[in-house]
Amino acid sequence: MASYAVGFSALSILHHRAFQTGRFDLGNMVQAIWSTAHGHPLQLTGLRGDQISRLAAHFDPILALITPLWLVWPSPDSLLVAQAVALALGALPVFWLARKHLGSARAALGFALAYLLYPPTQWLTLNEFHPVALACPLLLFAIWYLDEGRLLPFALFALAAATTKEEIAFVVAGLGLWAALSRGLRAEGAAIFVAGVAVAALAIEVVIPHFNRAGSSSFFSRYGEVGGSPGGILHTAVTDPWKIVTTAFTGRGLGYLARLVLPLGLLVLLAPLILLAALPELAVNLLSAATTQTSIRFHYTAGLIPVLIAASVLGAARLVRARPRLTQHVAAAVLVLAIASNYALGAIPLWRYFPGGQQAQAYAARVTHHDRLAAHALRLIPPRAVVSAPNTLGAHLSARPRALSFPFVQDAT
Repeated sequence: MASYAVGFSALSILHHRAFQTGRFDLGNMVQAIWSTAHGHPLQLTGLRGDQISRLAAHFDPILALITPLWLVWPSPDSLLVAQAVALALGALPVFWLARKHLGSARAALGFALAYLLYPPTQWLTLNEFHPVALACPLLLFAIWYLDEGRLLPFALFALAAATTKEEIAFVVAGLGLWAALSRGLRAEGAAIFVAGVAVAALAIEVVIPHFNRAGSSSFFSRYGEVGGSPGGILHTAVTDPWKIVTTAFTGRGLGYLARLVLPLGLLVLLAPLILLAALPELAVNLLSAATTQTSIRFHYTAGLIPVLIAASVLGAARLVRARPRLTQHVAAAVLVLAIASNYALGAIPLWRYFPGGQQAQAYAARVTHHDRLAAHALRLIPPRAVVSAPNTLGAHLSARPRALSFPFVQDAT
């Protein structure tokens, strides 16, 4: 965990210094947190130069809770490091869950390492900074405490996770179904389900429309083919369900599912009940017209990773229940598969030196002389000056009251 946190913190910071981060989305988070620290909660400059609330785009009030970190370390680097450390800590509940269900600390270690080697985990860590990335470790802790029947700590972690993005509460609702159907917590599970759906509905139908001048989320346009709104999607699902199927399960969608499931050895299929918690997030991604949502290299996997990892642990437990001697072999196989999938799909840049190794963003952490000159030039800009800059420079210029996206100039000086 320490090695992961240090290594991926360093890679993330180098990505930033090599101008591989942008106004969208690291700059948005920086400005929202900077504004909060300066008395304007979650305020940022919109794409067309208007001052808006971050809540007009996404329900992620957890950004306000990160403000003390900014006050201590006022740099985008602090957010990148915090994200790497948080995701590394997710290995703890994975280890606890596997040790409990497999009865072996050694096997549990294999699953914890598999979580850290899981390609979506690493790409999530390196995908700039997004508050929803924090949902991954928070949900893993929530799953552990729910599995233990400790409802108070579960509620705290689940509530924290729900403040990272609007649809994460649906994942929490799915965990309620799992608790009711698989853990015998019928009343508690039903309450969790209702609470999760209620929080998600409040975020999507009340909070975001309240702050968004258009009256609804601009991201609904990604779902025009299947209805263009939550109500429209439900209407399509009832009146033309085949449309939902053909939109979700294209070649791109099936490839996405394969990249999520195959690195875990299909063990997730042996724990179908907990997979109920993954269905809302899968639907959000598979039905979207945005290709980034069906790629493991972006933050849209944040709500899926904890459910899939937990399902792989529970699936392995089901497999070895009748044959305890297989415990160590299953854990070893999972670890070997994790290393192999990381070689082919993971984010570690060292794989570029090996035949067939992952090449994507292999040189993204290389800081050139040009990058250093650009950083020096940007430091000459007064800290509160209104700027207009393209996306590639935006993450370095967002800690100020107004940061416009070029070609919008308006009052930029």
